[in-house]
Amino acid sequence: MPLITPGILRLSKLYCPTLKEDPTDADIASHRLLLRAAMMRRISAGIYAFLPLGYRVLRKIEQIVREEMDAIGCQELLMPILQPAELWHESGRWDVYGPELMRLVDRHEHCYALGPTHEELITALTRDELRSYKQLPISLYHMHWKYRDEVRPRFGLLRGREFLMKDAYSFHTSQESLQEHYDAQTQAYGRICNRLGLAWRGVEADSGQIGGKVSIEFMALAETGEAGILYCECGFAANTEVATAHIELTPHMTPFAKVATPGVETIADLATFLSIPSSATVKALGGSDAKGRATVLLIPGSHELSEVKAANLLGAFTMLTDEEMLAAGLTKGYLGPIGLPTGVRVIADTALQGLTHWVVGANEAGYHFVGAQLGVDFAVNEWADLLEAQDGDGCPECCKPLTAARGIEVGQVFQLGTKYSESMHARYMAEDNSELPFIMGCYGWGVTRSLAAVVEQHNDKGGIIWPISICPAEVVVIPLLVGESAVEPAALQLAELLSAAGIEVAFDDRPERAGFKFNDADLIGWPFQLVVGKRGLEAGIVEFKDRASGERRELPLDTAATTVAELVYAARAASL
Repeated sequence: MPLITPGILRLSKLYCPTLKEDPTDADIASHRLLLRAAMMRRISAGIYAFLPLGYRVLRKIEQIVREEMDAIGCQELLMPILQPAELWHESGRWDVYGPELMRLVDRHEHCYALGPTHEELITALTRDELRSYKQLPISLYHMHWKYRDEVRPRFGLLRGREFLMKDAYSFHTSQESLQEHYDAQTQAYGRICNRLGLAWRGVEADSGQIGGKVSIEFMALAETGEAGILYCECGFAANTEVATAHIELTPHMTPFAKVATPGVETIADLATFLSIPSSATVKALGGSDAKGRATVLLIPGSHELSEVKAANLLGAFTMLTDEEMLAAGLTKGYLGPIGLPTGVRVIADTALQGLTHWVVGANEAGYHFVGAQLGVDFAVNEWADLLEAQDGDGCPECCKPLTAARGIEVGQVFQLGTKYSESMHARYMAEDNSELPFIMGCYGWGVTRSLAAVVEQHNDKGGIIWPISICPAEVVVIPLLVGESAVEPAALQLAELLSAAGIEVAFDDRPERAGFKFNDADLIGWPFQLVVGKRGLEAGIVEFKDRASGERRELPLDTAATTVAELVYAARAASL
């Protein structure tokens, strides 16, 4: 049976103010269409109200997520949005989370955060109650509004300041137990993606501010996605921020020499000047680590630095300004590993280990070195994976070319380990009576983000094409004449027959022109449309339209309700 109790949505009574024109501030399809189809309205930058139709869709997404969480033994609870600052001080994240953390002070000068996530709160909630290994493992989840003070809210629901999210947290006594539940969550997230009708990939990812070393993001594939991903036919997939790859470099086999390169300050200019590919050059980047020490990172000239990899390696990595470069004795545009000031740390990407002859900056304005050799002309303090892999690089697992795509992150799972239980002193009594920190997992799903992701993938020039699993209603019945003695009653009877059969039905009894109703039906995205007109009624037929395929056909009036109900049942079954 459908989530929402069967009943006829009379559009003449429904708050559904659709828009004819695209809003000027909406840049992507989901933002435009969710506003035009009266699913939501902007209240402020990054803050939206959901109108009745949009809220129906959100409730269905929530229910799908809830069903999949319950199916793997998670227990639902509800935690507050307002979180005491003391908890964030305990975990150490109050000062390091960044300006995205919305902070406020009450009349008693107590500090709070509007929760962007709930690791601290769930740990505090359970640490005095889960005291024995006999109570573990356990997994708890809730769905609630979250807040992040985005510096630049954009793309509608994809980068907002207030968003609806499901987050689950699991507590374990062993890594094996955590892995088992992590795998169950990963499989459940795949099922959620499938039930929402998303084309998706699970990719290796960085854990970011949440913590832990193992994480998978669930990406809905979309050209408008903010995240880059790389994948291979062998099954490998990763966010470009953390993806590893096999890189083919082309050494410039020439004797060691200092070459005058006036005005050549970029890799592109250098490759052109020397008539060599960029893969034969080495790019040097000057920055500072978490302790403020000058650090030079070396990567292949054909690639860009992964700032995430650099930050994870060094605790933080900040590019030096022109003034800081000068103060550190580094030459902008001509930086290289030869002739660096004493004390500068040099870290090179592992892909460069096989490069026999290097083309590098000379640390002197207007000059580069060619034919430089590691161990002869310069030294490297440390090797690490630093570059951002790109389309066409070799897969780290099978060496076949990687394919690049864009994605919208709709969910992410993390193995937290003891990050929060250690810092917040959350311990349980083990079987040998020793006290040990919980081993934890965290599992987030963006409900409002997945709403936008579905629309990004399911739309055409006419509007939204909702998958049957989350549509605001499954069938719209459209009488072309309202108040006419035969058409409207016949159309209403069809709607009532469908409703009695357990179908969610909208009835467009607004006194509008036929063209207006047809456009709105496509814009809103009802999966199936039944049109009742005077001429068709006289011939004993109604017009049927499948929104997804665009198929149109005539159905006998006396069997139309049965035929459409069977189509709905089949579509529901296919979406499970």
